Amino acid sequence: MWIYSIIGVFFVAIGLAVHVCKWYFLIAGYNTMPREKKAKVNTEALGRLMGVYFYINGGVFIGMGILYALGLKPGMTPVMIFFGATTVYMLIKAQKYDGNVFDENGKLRKGAGKQLALPIGIVAVILIFVAVLMFFSSQATKVTFLEEGLQIHGMYGEIYAWNYIEDVILMEELPTIIMRTNGSALGANLKGYFRTEEYGSVKLFVNTKKPPFVYLHTAGRITIFNMETPEQTEATYDKILKVLAGKRQ
Repeated sequence: MWIYSIIGVFFVAIGLAVHVCKWYFLIAGYNTMPREKKAKVNTEALGRLMGVYFYINGGVFIGMGILYALGLKPGMTPVMIFFGATTVYMLIKAQKYDGNVFDENGKLRKGAGKQLALPIGIVAVILIFVAVLMFFSSQATKVTFLEEGLQIHGMYGEIYAWNYIEDVILMEELPTIIMRTNGSALGANLKGYFRTEEYGSVKLFVNTKKPPFVYLHTAGRITIFNMETPEQTEATYDKILKVLAGKRQ
């Protein structure tokens, strides 16, 4: 997909700007430091570190774009995990080049621990966010039949009012997914908004390896989901049809 290549080229350009062109003002935190503190930062080593970080991640995203252009559709989960891991490493490693935090022997300066609080906090937030996202993304879809509508639980879940459901179809295949626009993709588990060739934007709550899939058509929108097992998906589909038949009598 072209968007991945654009992201990759942008990353490489940032890497070149910092590493080769020495535009250190692009480094967050460094450009706001007082002059005396800037003098203690090993900008050459820091620029090289950030350059390598952007080169590697840019190359990965460009590679993803090439694979999509060749008709292959690799999962984004390994890429995002790699991106998160390299970001955490870069944030930690970057502190070693700040002479305001570590002395020339690599030892933490007295009272400099407070300066590490922000990067450590950022790393902790990233790790917690990734862990929570992976946990909820891996959960099977759960639905509840309410008087007012069908409720799909979890991330991006909502209640679909019975009187807004225009059609329900059971399908063995998913539409062709072009890209994720706002959602999570953990292996075969897709949750959130995705763009497709056939229907444009759709909302997914699916495990792609466990067909069939229930297509809900509601007021011009399409939501697709399946349950933990094919039998549960088929039973849920039959129950939706039965409830809708009763509501429309």
